[in-house]
Amino acid sequence: MTEPTGAPSTDASTDVSTALEIRGLRLRLPGAARPVLDGVDLDVAPGETVALVGESGSGKSLTSRSALGLLPPGAATEGTVRVAGESVLTMNGEQLRALRTGRAAMIFQDPRAAINPLRRIGDFLTESVRLTGAMSRPDAERRAAELLTAVGLDPKVMRSYPGKLSGGMLQRVMIAAALMGDPVLLLADEPTTALDVTSQAEVIALLDRLRERFGTGLLFVTHDLGLAAAISDRVCVMYAGRIVETGPAAELFERPRHPYTAALLDSTPRLDSQPGRLAAIDGQPPDVRVELTGCAFAERCRFATDRCRTEAPAPRPAPGRPGHLAACHHSELLEGSAADAADEPDAPDARDV
Repeated sequence: MTEPTGAPSTDASTDVSTALEIRGLRLRLPGAARPVLDGVDLDVAPGETVALVGESGSGKSLTSRSALGLLPPGAATEGTVRVAGESVLTMNGEQLRALRTGRAAMIFQDPRAAINPLRRIGDFLTESVRLTGAMSRPDAERRAAELLTAVGLDPKVMRSYPGKLSGGMLQRVMIAAALMGDPVLLLADEPTTALDVTSQAEVIALLDRLRERFGTGLLFVTHDLGLAAAISDRVCVMYAGRIVETGPAAELFERPRHPYTAALLDSTPRLDSQPGRLAAIDGQPPDVRVELTGCAFAERCRFATDRCRTEAPAPRPAPGRPGHLAACHHSELLEGSAADAADEPDAPDARDV
């Protein structure tokens, strides 16, 4: 995709069929009684935005960081993680460095924590591609200036120190830095958390435009369902290290198939909500120091039966809705369909929940 002159490409095509492919990813940490990531399956296609949502501690950030091999010390992994067809979990240190400065890049939550305050913006943007020999200094500076223009900044900021820029401007610099290596995959780990509402909207719109322009796959990690709805093509809902529901964004938010997704939506503030306290999800997420049997959400779910507490549900497709999967024994109850619920031998009567 990169032009020889160092200019960013405007062609949305790419030479890979899948930007990110995760299959059966399990990750264990020392002292944990169960995997903190437990059989994660996730795909991001070139030019597609996939939102990964869930409560804090659900495993969202660990899943995204696995695409760069950024795993905690002592982590033991199973399964596969591929970026542009290349296996990440089998890479050595040199291969990982090449991956992180080329095929994949991450935009972190707090830009001030990621940018050296003692170095100029231009040095920060060009350092990685210069040190790896991917570009000469003139080409790197030319590309950095063009990317700064693409993210809505004057290239003159290359001469500035980070302390001279606002949080929103620094996050735009982070996005430009992520694009320097012309990646096929961008990982955005709650990139608007430290920004005000106006800057949040600007960054979200910018990411969407750049994704379309460069054909880059985007995995957007967030706990904010509103942001997920605004930017994503598909949504994956995560709970206790498992993907419990995935589907097209508009459909998933309109007709959730997993009780956890429905509970998250019910607890989201809305302008048309009735006056009173927001709905809350009772209980706490399961402790990683305690083994899990059955559905991880069973102790907090109003539809749970004995089957849920002993048998972990496998993802099942929604009838007539391709690509919409939910790992729930009783997802039909959310549809309000007595006929569908009757197909479940031990499903509770909808009138009793």
